[in-house]
Amino acid sequence: MRENARVTPEFKDHKDHKDDYQELVDEISELLGAPATLENRDFELIAFGAYDSEGDLDASALDPVRTRSILTRRSTAAVRTWFEGFGITRATGPVRIPPTPEAGVYRGRVCLPVRHRGVVLGYVWLLDYDPGPTDQQLSAAMEVTARIGALLADEAQHGADLSRELRAALTAERGWQGDQALAALRTALGPRGEGTHTVVCVAPWPSADPDDAPSVRTVPHATALCTVPWGESGQSLAILVRLRSPEVRTPAQAAASRLLKEGAVRGAAGIGAPRSGLADLAVTWQEASAAARAALAEPRLGPVAEWAHIGPYRLLTSLPPEATRDPAIAQLLSPAHHELARTAEIYLDRAGQAGRTAAELGIHRQTLYYRLSRVEQLTGLDLDDGEDRLLLHMALKGARL
Repeated sequence: MRENARVTPEFKDHKDHKDDYQELVDEISELLGAPATLENRDFELIAFGAYDSEGDLDASALDPVRTRSILTRRSTAAVRTWFEGFGITRATGPVRIPPTPEAGVYRGRVCLPVRHRGVVLGYVWLLDYDPGPTDQQLSAAMEVTARIGALLADEAQHGADLSRELRAALTAERGWQGDQALAALRTALGPRGEGTHTVVCVAPWPSADPDDAPSVRTVPHATALCTVPWGESGQSLAILVRLRSPEVRTPAQAAASRLLKEGAVRGAAGIGAPRSGLADLAVTWQEASAAARAALAEPRLGPVAEWAHIGPYRLLTSLPPEATRDPAIAQLLSPAHHELARTAEIYLDRAGQAGRTAAELGIHRQTLYYRLSRVEQLTGLDLDDGEDRLLLHMALKGARL
């Protein structure tokens, strides 16, 4: 019985070990005569095989837990906690897990912990069967998991190196330091540094640990990830994404959406303009950061905003914060005048059309005119003057940042 082996799409871009993982999973399947699945320690799928139906190992083996793992390439937190309850994180040898239909586990499992230097890095899962693999077969399979563990450790080190190189390239000062950091990143990426790229910024990133970035495999289409300082004490997450063409930015949008949806991030994401090669990587990062700031300030732009679509925020985000704090509107921005500021902003967003503004606010036109007169009194600006209107509009937008 030969397995039709597969590698998960998120893993196809890894330059070193994708074929090695699959060969080792195949080897375990041949040793034990059962379908094998390889997951990392976060229960995210790396490689799996689909057996042809034969004997007891038929399509009914795909219970809800296994089906979800294959289709979504990850397990739920509840499933992870349930399996870890059998001691797999501490085990140094095979662990048998009985069928539990109420947990969605219709077939028993054999878990082979994947370790390297005593640290668990992943798991090989097998559907248990009668009479099941012998101790000799399991011992041979555990020797194969040791080789998988060495590969996972090497990949983790490679990912950490890429994170450091990407962070340096995004944060280095212009000039020789920036050129040196960019050259180091190109070397680390190799062929993956060629072609069209963009950068995604997710902010704020919830972890205070500057090295706490997701594994590159867990984020679809990501080439490299790192954390970057955000504000005075926070962090943002930078994701380098390779695109097939500048017109197709779906991979960047998918990476951003995945992190916001499944990373428990209450923030926003920005995407810089696609560029060929990495020469303008720092500029692309500035654009991505600006787009994330705009999406945080203006919810209608988010949760994922592209630099090309943030309008006046392209200008406003390039200014130092104090530049948008015009004294003319200081009093208008006080909490006591929140409704007046909102009225003025909507009025200017609607190009000064009173009817549209009153309808959106749900107020009578006379009420609108009264509020606008109060705005003029508080700011000393003339809303019939184009330059005064421009100043007020930009100051109100800038205040959101």
